[in-house]
Amino acid sequence: MLPHAEIWVRCCINLAETSFASANIGIMQNIISVANLSKVYASGFEALKDVNLDIRRGEIFALLGPNGAGKTTLISIICGLVNPSTGRVLADGHDVVTEYRAARSRIGLVPQELTTDAFETVLATVTFSRGLFGKPPNPAHIEKILRELSLWDKKDSRLRTLSGGMKRRVMIAKALSHEPEILFLDEPTAGVDVELRRDMWEVVRQLRESGVTIILTTHYIEEAEEMADRIGVIHRGRIILVEEKAELMRKLGKKQLTLQLLEPLAAIPDGLDAYGLQLGDEGNELVYSYDDADVEQKGIADVLRALGAAGIHFKDLQTSQRSLEEIFVSLVSERS
Repeated sequence: MLPHAEIWVRCCINLAETSFASANIGIMQNIISVANLSKVYASGFEALKDVNLDIRRGEIFALLGPNGAGKTTLISIICGLVNPSTGRVLADGHDVVTEYRAARSRIGLVPQELTTDAFETVLATVTFSRGLFGKPPNPAHIEKILRELSLWDKKDSRLRTLSGGMKRRVMIAKALSHEPEILFLDEPTAGVDVELRRDMWEVVRQLRESGVTIILTTHYIEEAEEMADRIGVIHRGRIILVEEKAELMRKLGKKQLTLQLLEPLAAIPDGLDAYGLQLGDEGNELVYSYDDADVEQKGIADVLRALGAAGIHFKDLQTSQRSLEEIFVSLVSERS
């Protein structure tokens, strides 16, 4: 039998180890943690206001916001390019200010602007980028990146001879040259045609599958809708929403039932006012807006029964759901 004092000490040790392990699990799950972050420039402009944000390891996170919302400032602070006024940012557990080198080595950044040395070859510029982070030469890794980005056959081409889409791929290769765990893509498909944009989406998915955490800013809302696991919306320097994409669409993606009428209506009968129906197409359509809660309460069935009782018949129907772009516009408009 152990003395009571020793039992008590061991219980305390076990409790402390459990708490420490739980804290570490939280740190490991969130590869980026932003706490109480604000940024006021010398002009007095407050670009960020008490931002709190956690980004999970291995996810694709889309950051949306109108021009001037604070996206670039937030990314610049996380990447160590701009110092915060207040608050703290951890990148893979390292403070981006006090542990700059360790934090920055975890991060790859692909800026919106195509800033490349026009007279360098693809292979030379990507190899040079790796050396900037103090990484030893690794030709096999550079070749792997270039092949995955369909750039290997262009390795000896000078950058000035490449198309805009290929230059964008070179920027991604440079950002991946030092084997970062976090990759920021700032408007990665800006100025790229639709076909190449979809190719880039596939590249991003492959990067995520390899274990890289992707943070994406984009003006193409369909890009976020296509790829993101979670979506954050920033407006006037504040994070106004962070949500799983599927859950966001479920909560805010209002659905519509459109009925093509057999005969046009001049107005909606008084008895149907409670359903919020709207006339469209010069009275030839009835539109009913609903969400999942309405479906669970058999709202659609009630509407159809009420229409039948009112002698209103339809020849066709179709359903649609509000897009992420419409959700984004409504969120920003509500706070303008």
